[in-house]
Amino acid sequence: MRRTSYAAIALWLVFSLSLAACGSAAGGAGNTADAGSSAQNNLAADGPTAASGGSEGPIAINQALPDKEILSKGPDGESAVSAKTLQLTDEELAKIKAGRYKAAVSMHYAGNDWSAAQLKGLQDTFAKMNIEIVATTDANFKAETQVANIETILAKKPDILVGIPVDAVSTASVFKKAASQGVKIVFMDNKAAGLEAGKDYVSVVSADNYGNGVEAAHILAKAVGGEGEVGVIFHDADFFVTKQRTEAFENTIRSEYPNIKIIARGGITGPNDGEKVAAAMLTKHPNLKGLFVVWDVPAEGALAAARSAGRTDLAVATIDLGMNVALDIAKGGMMKGLGAQLPYDQGVAEAILAAYALLGKETPPYVAVPSLQVNRDNILESWKTVYHSDAPASLRDAAK
Repeated sequence: MRRTSYAAIALWLVFSLSLAACGSAAGGAGNTADAGSSAQNNLAADGPTAASGGSEGPIAINQALPDKEILSKGPDGESAVSAKTLQLTDEELAKIKAGRYKAAVSMHYAGNDWSAAQLKGLQDTFAKMNIEIVATTDANFKAETQVANIETILAKKPDILVGIPVDAVSTASVFKKAASQGVKIVFMDNKAAGLEAGKDYVSVVSADNYGNGVEAAHILAKAVGGEGEVGVIFHDADFFVTKQRTEAFENTIRSEYPNIKIIARGGITGPNDGEKVAAAMLTKHPNLKGLFVVWDVPAEGALAAARSAGRTDLAVATIDLGMNVALDIAKGGMMKGLGAQLPYDQGVAEAILAAYALLGKETPPYVAVPSLQVNRDNILESWKTVYHSDAPASLRDAAK
Protein backbone atom coordinates (compact mmCIF):
# COMPACT_ATOMS: atom_id res chain seq x y z
CA MET A 1 0.00 0.00 0.00
CA ARG A 2 -2.46 -0.26 -1.77
CA ARG A 3 -1.05 0.35 -1.39
CA THR A 4 -1.29 -0.37 -1.28
CA SER A 5 -2.04 5.27 -3.43
CA TYR A 6 1.21 -0.98 2.24
CA ALA A 7 -1.26 2.28 1.48
CA ALA A 8 1.38 0.86 5.87
CA ILE A 9 1.67 2.07 9.41
CA ALA A 10 1.33 3.61 11.91
CA LEU A 11 3.43 1.25 10.90
CA TRP A 12 3.18 0.39 7.59
CA LEU A 13 4.01 1.57 8.63
CA VAL A 14 2.67 -0.21 3.87
CA PHE A 15 1.94 0.80 4.70
CA SER A 16 1.19 -0.65 1.10
CA LEU A 17 -0.21 0.87 -0.23
CA SER A 18 -0.21 0.15 -2.98
CA LEU A 19 0.61 -0.16 -0.91
CA ALA A 20 -0.31 0.14 -2.26
CA ALA A 21 -0.54 1.23 -1.54
CA CYS A 22 -1.06 4.85 -0.63
CA GLY A 23 -3.87 7.66 -0.91
CA SER A 24 -5.15 10.54 1.11
CA ALA A 25 -6.40 9.78 4.58
CA ALA A 26 -10.09 9.05 4.74
CA GLY A 27 -11.92 8.97 8.00
CA GLY A 28 -10.77 7.27 11.15
CA ALA A 29 -9.97 3.74 12.03
CA GLY A 30 -12.43 1.11 13.09
CA ASN A 31 -15.18 -0.97 11.56
CA THR A 32 -16.54 0.83 8.53
CA ALA A 33 -18.78 -0.96 6.09
CA ASP A 34 -17.98 1.66 3.45
CA ALA A 35 -14.25 1.99 4.10
CA GLY A 36 -12.54 3.59 1.15
CA SER A 37 -15.82 4.59 -0.49
CA SER A 38 -14.59 8.06 -1.43
CA ALA A 39 -11.83 6.57 -3.54
CA GLN A 40 -14.30 4.14 -5.08
CA ASN A 41 -15.95 7.06 -6.84
CA ASN A 42 -13.21 6.63 -9.43
CA LEU A 43 -14.53 3.17 -10.28
CA ALA A 44 -17.43 2.20 -12.46
CA ALA A 45 -20.68 1.87 -10.54
CA ASP A 46 -21.02 -1.79 -11.31
CA GLY A 47 -17.32 -2.56 -11.59
CA PRO A 48 -15.58 -4.68 -14.19
CA THR A 49 -16.71 -8.12 -15.23
CA ALA A 50 -14.64 -10.71 -13.42
CA ALA A 51 -16.58 -13.57 -14.97
CA SER A 52 -16.59 -14.31 -18.67
CA GLY A 53 -20.18 -15.43 -18.49
CA GLY A 54 -21.87 -12.50 -16.75
CA SER A 55 -22.96 -13.20 -13.19
CA GLU A 56 -22.19 -16.91 -13.63
CA GLY A 57 -18.82 -18.64 -13.96
CA PRO A 58 -16.21 -19.28 -14.92
CA ILE A 59 -14.72 -16.55 -12.74
CA ALA A 60 -11.20 -15.36 -13.51
CA ILE A 61 -9.17 -12.18 -13.59
CA ASN A 62 -8.87 -10.16 -16.78
CA GLN A 63 -7.35 -12.57 -19.29
CA ALA A 64 -6.32 -9.69 -21.55
CA LEU A 65 -3.55 -8.76 -19.12
CA PRO A 66 -0.06 -9.27 -20.57
CA ASP A 67 1.57 -12.66 -20.10
CA LYS A 68 4.68 -11.19 -18.51
CA GLU A 69 7.22 -13.03 -16.41
CA ILE A 70 6.55 -12.30 -12.75
CA LEU A 71 9.78 -11.27 -11.05
CA SER A 72 8.60 -11.02 -7.43
CA LYS A 73 9.12 -13.73 -4.86
CA GLY A 74 6.74 -14.48 -2.02
CA PRO A 75 7.37 -13.58 1.64
CA ASP A 76 9.14 -16.89 2.20
CA GLY A 77 10.97 -16.82 -1.13
CA GLU A 78 8.29 -18.68 -3.06
CA SER A 79 8.11 -18.40 -6.82
CA ALA A 80 4.93 -16.71 -7.98
CA VAL A 81 2.01 -18.38 -9.69
CA SER A 82 0.30 -16.02 -12.11
CA ALA A 83 -3.17 -14.93 -11.05
CA LYS A 84 -4.24 -15.48 -14.65
CA THR A 85 -4.15 -19.24 -14.00
CA LEU A 86 -6.87 -19.07 -11.32
CA GLN A 87 -10.44 -19.88 -12.30
CA LEU A 88 -13.72 -21.09 -10.86
CA THR A 89 -15.75 -23.29 -13.18
CA ASP A 90 -19.54 -23.17 -13.41
CA GLU A 91 -19.79 -26.33 -11.31
CA GLU A 92 -17.43 -24.99 -8.64
CA LEU A 93 -19.26 -21.69 -8.55
CA ALA A 94 -22.57 -23.49 -8.00
CA LYS A 95 -21.12 -25.32 -5.00
CA ILE A 96 -19.80 -22.10 -3.50
CA LYS A 97 -23.09 -20.28 -4.03
CA ALA A 98 -24.98 -23.08 -2.32
CA GLY A 99 -22.76 -22.79 0.76
CA ARG A 100 -23.93 -19.25 1.60
CA TYR A 101 -20.56 -18.42 3.13
CA LYS A 102 -19.53 -15.24 4.94
CA ALA A 103 -16.39 -13.16 4.41
CA ALA A 104 -14.70 -10.20 6.09
CA VAL A 105 -12.01 -7.80 4.92
CA SER A 106 -9.38 -6.22 7.20
CA MET A 107 -7.57 -3.35 5.48
CA HIS A 108 -4.43 -1.68 6.74
CA TYR A 109 -5.74 1.57 5.29
CA ALA A 110 -8.77 2.21 3.11
CA GLY A 111 -8.34 5.84 2.11
CA ASN A 112 -6.72 5.47 -1.30
CA ASP A 113 -7.46 4.35 -4.85
CA TRP A 114 -5.48 1.12 -4.47
CA SER A 115 -7.46 -0.02 -1.44
CA ALA A 116 -10.76 1.04 -2.99
CA ALA A 117 -10.07 -0.98 -6.13
CA GLN A 118 -9.09 -4.06 -4.11
CA LEU A 119 -12.31 -3.80 -2.13
CA LYS A 120 -14.34 -3.41 -5.31
CA GLY A 121 -12.75 -6.52 -6.81
CA LEU A 122 -13.53 -8.48 -3.65
CA GLN A 123 -17.08 -7.14 -3.39
CA ASP A 124 -17.95 -7.83 -7.02
CA THR A 125 -16.48 -11.32 -7.00
CA PHE A 126 -17.91 -12.39 -3.65
CA ALA A 127 -21.31 -11.16 -4.87
CA LYS A 128 -21.02 -13.50 -7.87
CA MET A 129 -20.30 -16.32 -5.41
CA ASN A 130 -23.26 -15.49 -3.15
CA ILE A 131 -20.78 -14.82 -0.33
CA GLU A 132 -21.85 -12.13 2.12
CA ILE A 133 -19.25 -9.62 3.31
CA VAL A 134 -20.13 -9.18 6.99
CA ALA A 135 -17.43 -6.63 7.85
CA THR A 136 -14.94 -4.33 6.15
CA THR A 137 -12.52 -2.58 8.50
CA ASP A 138 -9.89 0.14 8.21
CA ALA A 139 -6.96 0.11 10.65
CA ASN A 140 -5.72 3.52 9.49
CA PHE A 141 -2.15 2.20 9.64
CA LYS A 142 -2.40 1.32 13.35
CA ALA A 143 -1.54 -2.24 14.33
CA GLU A 144 -3.46 -2.09 17.61
CA THR A 145 -6.55 -0.93 15.72
CA GLN A 146 -6.28 -3.82 13.29
CA VAL A 147 -6.01 -6.30 16.15
CA ALA A 148 -9.18 -4.88 17.68
CA ASN A 149 -10.89 -4.88 14.28
CA ILE A 150 -10.16 -8.55 13.73
CA GLU A 151 -11.38 -9.47 17.20
CA THR A 152 -14.67 -7.79 16.28
CA ILE A 153 -14.69 -9.57 12.92
CA LEU A 154 -14.24 -12.97 14.56
CA ALA A 155 -17.34 -12.40 16.66
CA LYS A 156 -19.27 -12.39 13.38
CA LYS A 157 -17.97 -15.91 12.63
CA PRO A 158 -16.83 -15.42 9.03
CA ASP A 159 -15.70 -18.33 6.88
CA ILE A 160 -13.16 -16.15 5.06
CA LEU A 161 -10.85 -13.33 6.13
CA VAL A 162 -9.00 -11.30 3.51
CA GLY A 163 -6.49 -8.96 5.11
CA ILE A 164 -3.27 -7.02 4.83
CA PRO A 165 -1.32 -6.80 8.10
CA VAL A 166 -0.34 -3.32 9.17
CA ASP A 167 2.63 -4.89 10.93
CA ALA A 168 3.56 -8.52 10.35
CA VAL A 169 4.68 -9.14 13.94
CA SER A 170 2.21 -7.10 15.98
CA THR A 171 -0.84 -8.57 14.26
CA ALA A 172 0.41 -12.17 14.06
CA SER A 173 -1.39 -13.43 17.17
CA VAL A 174 -4.84 -12.28 16.07
CA PHE A 175 -4.42 -13.72 12.57
CA LYS A 176 -3.23 -16.95 14.23
CA LYS A 177 -6.37 -16.89 16.38
CA ALA A 178 -8.52 -16.57 13.27
CA ALA A 179 -6.73 -19.51 11.69
CA SER A 180 -7.25 -21.63 14.83
CA GLN A 181 -10.97 -20.98 14.53
CA GLY A 182 -11.01 -22.43 11.02
CA VAL A 183 -11.24 -19.14 9.14
CA LYS A 184 -9.78 -19.30 5.62
CA ILE A 185 -7.25 -16.45 5.52
CA VAL A 186 -6.06 -14.89 2.27
CA PHE A 187 -3.40 -12.21 2.67
CA MET A 188 -2.96 -9.15 0.49
CA ASP A 189 0.69 -8.34 -0.22
CA ASN A 190 2.21 -9.50 3.07
CA LYS A 191 1.58 -12.30 5.56
CA ALA A 192 1.56 -12.18 9.33
CA ALA A 193 4.81 -13.40 10.89
CA GLY A 194 5.09 -17.06 11.81
CA LEU A 195 2.03 -18.26 9.90
CA GLU A 196 2.47 -21.13 7.45
CA ALA A 197 0.91 -21.44 4.00
CA GLY A 198 -1.47 -24.37 3.73
CA LYS A 199 -1.73 -24.61 7.50
CA ASP A 200 -2.58 -21.17 8.85
CA TYR A 201 -3.47 -19.32 5.65
CA VAL A 202 -4.51 -20.03 2.09
CA SER A 203 -2.21 -17.80 0.05
CA VAL A 204 -0.61 -14.38 -0.33
CA VAL A 205 -1.69 -12.34 -3.36
CA SER A 206 0.24 -9.32 -4.57
CA ALA A 207 1.21 -7.33 -7.60
CA ASP A 208 4.56 -8.05 -9.18
CA ASN A 209 6.22 -5.45 -6.99
CA TYR A 210 9.71 -6.32 -8.12
CA GLY A 211 8.60 -6.03 -11.73
CA ASN A 212 7.01 -2.65 -11.04
CA GLY A 213 10.24 -1.45 -9.42
CA VAL A 214 12.09 -2.44 -12.58
CA GLU A 215 9.57 -0.51 -14.69
CA ALA A 216 10.05 2.59 -12.52
CA ALA A 217 13.81 2.35 -12.95
CA HIS A 218 13.54 2.29 -16.73
CA ILE A 219 11.15 5.26 -16.67
CA LEU A 220 13.41 7.39 -14.49
CA ALA A 221 16.54 6.43 -16.39
CA LYS A 222 14.96 7.55 -19.66
CA ALA A 223 13.74 10.78 -18.07
CA VAL A 224 17.24 11.77 -16.88
CA GLY A 225 18.87 10.84 -20.17
CA GLY A 226 20.67 7.80 -18.79
CA GLU A 227 23.07 9.77 -16.61
CA GLY A 228 23.29 11.93 -13.51
CA GLU A 229 22.54 11.77 -9.80
CA VAL A 230 19.27 10.39 -8.44
CA GLY A 231 17.76 9.79 -5.02
CA VAL A 232 15.58 7.09 -3.50
CA ILE A 233 12.81 7.53 -0.95
CA PHE A 234 12.14 4.09 0.49
CA HIS A 235 9.74 2.62 3.03
CA ASP A 236 11.60 2.27 6.32
CA ALA A 237 9.54 -0.62 7.67
CA ASP A 238 9.58 -4.41 7.63
CA PHE A 239 7.16 -4.69 4.72
CA PHE A 240 8.28 -7.12 2.09
CA VAL A 241 6.46 -5.73 -0.95
CA THR A 242 7.78 -2.21 -0.54
CA LYS A 243 11.25 -3.61 0.06
CA GLN A 244 10.96 -5.47 -3.24
CA ARG A 245 10.08 -2.28 -5.10
CA THR A 246 13.11 -0.41 -3.81
CA GLU A 247 15.45 -3.35 -4.28
CA ALA A 248 14.27 -3.78 -7.88
CA PHE A 249 14.69 -0.09 -8.66
CA GLU A 250 18.20 0.11 -7.19
CA ASN A 251 19.38 -3.18 -8.71
CA THR A 252 18.15 -2.17 -12.15
CA ILE A 253 19.81 1.25 -12.02
CA ARG A 254 23.12 -0.20 -10.83
CA SER A 255 23.19 -3.07 -13.30
CA GLU A 256 21.79 -1.42 -16.43
CA TYR A 257 22.57 2.29 -16.11
CA PRO A 258 26.22 2.71 -15.04
CA ASN A 259 26.16 6.48 -15.66
CA ILE A 260 23.36 7.03 -13.15
CA LYS A 261 24.45 7.27 -9.53
CA ILE A 262 22.17 6.78 -6.54
CA ILE A 263 23.68 9.37 -4.20
CA ALA A 264 20.91 9.81 -1.62
CA ARG A 265 18.48 7.54 0.22
CA GLY A 266 15.80 8.64 2.65
CA GLY A 267 13.32 6.52 4.59
CA ILE A 268 9.67 7.20 5.34
CA THR A 269 7.56 5.51 7.99
CA GLY A 270 4.22 6.93 6.91
CA PRO A 271 2.53 8.09 3.70
CA ASN A 272 2.76 11.75 4.66
CA ASP A 273 6.55 11.78 5.13
CA GLY A 274 7.44 12.20 1.47
CA GLU A 275 7.53 15.99 1.41
CA LYS A 276 9.90 16.48 4.36
CA VAL A 277 12.26 13.70 3.25
CA ALA A 278 12.34 15.01 -0.32
CA ALA A 279 12.87 18.60 0.86
CA ALA A 280 15.88 17.61 2.94
CA MET A 281 17.29 15.57 0.08
CA LEU A 282 16.94 18.39 -2.45
CA THR A 283 18.60 20.85 -0.07
CA LYS A 284 21.57 18.57 0.53
CA HIS A 285 21.91 17.47 -3.11
CA PRO A 286 21.08 20.42 -5.39
CA ASN A 287 22.29 18.56 -8.50
CA LEU A 288 19.77 15.76 -8.11
CA LYS A 289 18.17 15.03 -11.49
CA GLY A 290 15.70 12.34 -10.50
CA LEU A 291 13.89 10.74 -7.61
CA PHE A 292 12.26 7.36 -7.03
CA VAL A 293 9.53 7.27 -4.37
CA VAL A 294 8.22 3.93 -3.15
CA TRP A 295 4.53 4.65 -3.76
CA ASP A 296 2.27 7.39 -5.02
CA VAL A 297 1.15 9.21 -1.85
CA PRO A 298 4.63 10.06 -0.53
CA ALA A 299 5.50 10.80 -4.17
CA GLU A 300 2.83 13.52 -4.11
CA GLY A 301 4.69 15.03 -1.15
CA ALA A 302 7.96 14.82 -3.05
CA LEU A 303 6.39 16.71 -5.95
CA ALA A 304 5.25 19.41 -3.53
CA ALA A 305 8.76 19.69 -2.07
CA ALA A 306 10.28 20.04 -5.54
CA ARG A 307 7.83 22.80 -6.45
CA SER A 308 8.62 24.65 -3.22
CA ALA A 309 12.33 24.38 -3.99
CA GLY A 310 11.86 25.66 -7.53
CA ARG A 311 12.95 22.27 -8.87
CA THR A 312 10.22 21.62 -11.43
CA ASP A 313 12.95 20.16 -13.66
CA LEU A 314 13.18 17.15 -11.31
CA ALA A 315 12.10 13.82 -12.81
CA VAL A 316 10.10 11.52 -10.51
CA ALA A 317 8.96 7.90 -10.81
CA THR A 318 6.92 5.83 -8.39
CA ILE A 319 4.62 2.82 -7.94
CA ASP A 320 0.77 2.88 -7.92
CA LEU A 321 -1.59 4.73 -10.22
CA GLY A 322 -3.39 7.17 -7.93
CA MET A 323 -5.39 10.06 -9.35
CA ASN A 324 -3.01 12.85 -8.35
CA VAL A 325 0.09 11.28 -9.87
CA ALA A 326 -1.93 10.26 -12.92
CA LEU A 327 -2.91 13.89 -13.49
CA ASP A 328 0.72 15.01 -13.20
CA ILE A 329 1.79 12.38 -15.73
CA ALA A 330 -0.97 13.38 -18.13
CA LYS A 331 -0.01 17.07 -17.90
CA GLY A 332 3.65 16.33 -18.64
CA GLY A 333 4.74 17.29 -15.14
CA MET A 334 7.59 16.06 -12.98
CA MET A 335 6.01 12.61 -12.56
CA LYS A 336 7.30 10.84 -15.65
CA GLY A 337 5.63 7.49 -15.08
CA LEU A 338 5.23 4.59 -12.73
CA GLY A 339 4.86 0.88 -12.28
CA ALA A 340 1.19 0.14 -11.62
CA GLN A 341 -0.37 -2.56 -9.54
CA LEU A 342 -3.66 -4.11 -10.69
CA PRO A 343 -5.64 -3.97 -7.45
CA TYR A 344 -9.07 -4.85 -8.82
CA ASP A 345 -7.74 -8.05 -10.37
CA GLN A 346 -5.82 -8.73 -7.19
CA GLY A 347 -9.11 -8.60 -5.30
CA VAL A 348 -10.69 -11.00 -7.78
CA ALA A 349 -7.78 -13.40 -7.33
CA GLU A 350 -8.09 -13.23 -3.54
CA ALA A 351 -11.77 -14.12 -3.72
CA ILE A 352 -11.07 -17.03 -6.07
CA LEU A 353 -8.38 -18.42 -3.75
CA ALA A 354 -10.76 -18.21 -0.80
CA ALA A 355 -13.25 -20.24 -2.82
CA TYR A 356 -10.53 -22.78 -3.66
CA ALA A 357 -9.94 -23.26 0.06
CA LEU A 358 -13.65 -23.73 0.75
CA LEU A 359 -13.77 -26.33 -2.02
CA GLY A 360 -10.71 -28.14 -0.67
CA LYS A 361 -8.66 -27.35 -3.79
CA GLU A 362 -4.90 -27.02 -3.63
CA THR A 363 -3.76 -23.40 -3.44
CA PRO A 364 -0.34 -21.96 -4.33
CA PRO A 365 1.30 -20.12 -1.40
CA TYR A 366 2.08 -17.02 -3.48
CA VAL A 367 0.12 -15.55 -6.39
CA ALA A 368 0.85 -12.33 -8.28
CA VAL A 369 -0.64 -10.22 -11.04
CA PRO A 370 1.62 -8.82 -13.78
CA SER A 371 3.44 -5.50 -13.64
CA LEU A 372 2.35 -2.58 -15.80
CA GLN A 373 4.42 0.40 -16.98
CA VAL A 374 2.44 3.65 -17.11
CA ASN A 375 3.62 6.78 -18.92
CA ARG A 376 2.13 9.80 -20.62
CA ASP A 377 1.56 7.89 -23.86
CA ASN A 378 -0.61 5.18 -22.30
CA ILE A 379 -2.10 6.92 -19.25
CA LEU A 380 -5.77 6.63 -20.29
CA GLU A 381 -5.46 3.03 -21.44
CA SER A 382 -3.58 2.16 -18.25
CA TRP A 383 -6.26 3.72 -16.06
CA LYS A 384 -8.87 1.48 -17.65
CA THR A 385 -6.65 -1.57 -17.22
CA VAL A 386 -6.03 -0.84 -13.55
CA TYR A 387 -9.51 0.28 -12.51
CA HIS A 388 -11.72 -1.45 -15.10
CA SER A 389 -13.45 1.82 -15.93
CA ASP A 390 -12.84 4.71 -18.28
CA ALA A 391 -10.58 7.46 -16.99
CA PRO A 392 -12.50 10.27 -15.30
CA ALA A 393 -13.11 13.49 -17.24
CA SER A 394 -10.41 15.40 -15.34
CA LEU A 395 -7.77 12.90 -16.41
CA ARG A 396 -9.03 12.80 -20.00
CA ASP A 397 -8.89 16.59 -20.15
CA ALA A 398 -5.37 16.66 -18.70
CA ALA A 399 -4.19 14.15 -21.30
CA LYS A 400 -5.37 16.27 -24.27
